[in-house]
Amino acid sequence: MQGLLLINDIIGMLSGLLIMLIIIQFVIGLLFAFNVVSPSNQFLTAVYQSINNLLDPILRPIRRIMPDTGAIDFSPIVLIIGLRILEAVIYRIVQSAA
Repeated sequence: MQGLLLINDIIGMLSGLLIMLIIIQFVIGLLFAFNVVSPSNQFLTAVYQSINNLLDPILRPIRRIMPDTGAIDFSPIVLIIGLRILEAVIYRIVQSAA
């Protein structure tokens, strides 16, 4: 039982971290797109590229499966929904084992 609770907590923390990174990536992308911040800003460009490098291996398979939607990338939304579903399933498993 304690092992399931631990797995539930770990997956919850990792899921929260990934969702936070997706939101940060989205906000920085908007700041660049609307010229609020110049893409020549070295710090934000480095942060944005680092987050892209972390998330790209996770988002790439989702992008391959999804149809091409042009300029709008829905893969982060699909990832967030998938993470939330995974959290709910694991939570239900932990609750049923209790």
